[in-house]
Amino acid sequence: MIAHIDGILETKMPTYVVLDVNGIGYQLFISLNTFENIPSKGRMRLFAQLIVREDAHILYGFSDEEEKNMFKELINVSGVGASTALMILSSMKPIEVVSAVDQSDVDAFKRIKGIGLKSAQRIIVDLKGKLDQIDGDGKKLFEMDNTLKKEALSAVTVLGIDKKKAEKTIDELIKNGDINSVEELIKRTLKAV
Repeated sequence: MIAHIDGILETKMPTYVVLDVNGIGYQLFISLNTFENIPSKGRMRLFAQLIVREDAHILYGFSDEEEKNMFKELINVSGVGASTALMILSSMKPIEVVSAVDQSDVDAFKRIKGIGLKSAQRIIVDLKGKLDQIDGDGKKLFEMDNTLKKEALSAVTVLGIDKKKAEKTIDELIKNGDINSVEELIKRTLKAV
């Protein structure tokens, strides 16, 4: 099992990279999210997943473990292969996949090229309840976001804000990222509602 590959970035393309490790070039297929998160040159490390098929051994690379773990969950869904999983992770961040599955948002998956209604429904059904424990440390994936959401939602509803409206606003703010504290989330929610 290959857990990660550490080497010098030789080639960086939107769909793959080549890492030179002691004179051997490893080609790893990547998502657009990983493409955006890695440097243009120099030494780097990618988390790796090796897929062995009859005709090929293919390496997939990820900038973080959350994306790798999400990839592993996606390829376990019936009818979702590695290419489709990469397409999903190129269109959505892992937190967005979790959110779409939790909210049974079929349209979020249907917007991705190659995924129709039945595939979107299958992804949601197969992943429902599985995504809260895919972090390698045994912690819940995105536990911090869930805690922030609960605390902020509790605070703004006490202040008299409609719960459904507040929840929708909080989900949007978390999805857009760069929230560092409950206080910041509460302030931004109150401004947005």
